[in-house]
Amino acid sequence: MYDFGLVGLGVMGRNFILNVADNGFTAYGYDLDKEKVNSLKDEGGDLEKVDASTNIKTFVKSLKQPRKIMLLVPAGKIVDSVIESLLPYIDKGDIIIDGGNSFFTDTDRRESELQNRAINFFGAGVSGGAKGARRGPSIMPGGSKSAYEHIKPIFEAVAAKYEGEPCVAYLGPKSAGNYVKMVHNGIEYGLMQLTSEIYDILKKGGDYTNDELHSTFAKWNSGRLQSFLVEITSEIFEQKDDLTDGRLVDQILDKAKQKGTGKWTSQNAMDLGIPVPSIDVAVSMRELSALKDERVKADALYGRPKVAHMDKEKLAELSEKALYFSFIITYAQGLHQLADASKEYGYKLDISVIAKIWRAGCIIRAGLLADITEAFKADASLPNLLLSPNFVNKVEETVGAARELVAFGAINGIPLPGLSNSLIYFDAYTSSRLPLNLIQAQRDYFGSHTYERLDKEGIFHTEWDE
Repeated sequence: MYDFGLVGLGVMGRNFILNVADNGFTAYGYDLDKEKVNSLKDEGGDLEKVDASTNIKTFVKSLKQPRKIMLLVPAGKIVDSVIESLLPYIDKGDIIIDGGNSFFTDTDRRESELQNRAINFFGAGVSGGAKGARRGPSIMPGGSKSAYEHIKPIFEAVAAKYEGEPCVAYLGPKSAGNYVKMVHNGIEYGLMQLTSEIYDILKKGGDYTNDELHSTFAKWNSGRLQSFLVEITSEIFEQKDDLTDGRLVDQILDKAKQKGTGKWTSQNAMDLGIPVPSIDVAVSMRELSALKDERVKADALYGRPKVAHMDKEKLAELSEKALYFSFIITYAQGLHQLADASKEYGYKLDISVIAKIWRAGCIIRAGLLADITEAFKADASLPNLLLSPNFVNKVEETVGAARELVAFGAINGIPLPGLSNSLIYFDAYTSSRLPLNLIQAQRDYFGSHTYERLDKEGIFHTEWDE
């Protein structure tokens, strides 16, 4: 009998189950595709450690009770279909774990339905891509706390390690795990957009070559911007193109695709009333990038400013500071959303624990997360990272560079929406007085929507003179 079962033996599933087998647990896989089953058997080598089948009954009956069955299949109807196919063979007390990017309300529904059958259901976000699944991902599980004890030894063994600590933790009830993974992906959208903007301004405003871009990002990765995304960005600029004499990055079409998790983050933040403009605009830019044909036509219709060139060293210094500033702001927005969602949905999230398990394995891992972890350890009720005394100096010493780069981009026609929105968010969040009093006056004028006053308690309405 095997310790762990996994449905879906694509690249992610195969790598994850092999990771389980490498860490002292026996694992059994299931897939309808016979080639994928055979591929796992061949790569696993020892069938006593890892085996697989195309027969779902054989798969289920090969697992120790309570069965721990993880699904790594596309989100949506396929998850429901797989669960339905498992139900005739599993028993009360068994555990089903959805490791895909399912929308959190779907997870709540599935948990409720399976709870009626006395079956435990977990939504567990898994970040790190195919390589992370094999070498150690960051895992974000949510569901029954008592049932998690059965999963915990396996997840802690396979998860990435940061200074010896596994990058996995029980996050909360219901869909807490899927929700945290959703916001993780929203932050990921923001950080990727910001990184691409810095690349653009270095290339257009400083005539940086790919070799110079490689060395610049590599240097940043050895400092306070140390992160997975900065690291791989430096490596991308070195990659040669197999079809031309140039570098691959220059031949890739500028249309970025998406799978929806960034959009979900943005939409849900609006439902909660939490501003996440750096994430919002990252989603919008992917949508705008898809309008390639229209952009080409528009480019031919309108004149563009001639780009002035800045001293390379100065531009690099400003860019490093601006990217660090905007990374902080993007994390602040995402974590603010998590804190509010925790209250709204009853997750009881510990933000310091979330930041801690993001320090290794996941796509948004960064040295900055160690500082974020300490900030929320010092004040668990911190509503926003910008209110942490530990971050005031970090922001104040870098915000000036962000201002200078945003101005440079605006004058020279270089779009920097992520950086601009990060700056706007910061300026608005740190303003004790905003002009929204005028908006309230307008709303009361045309719609009698009322307003509050600075000098008196209560709700007021004025019969405006027309």
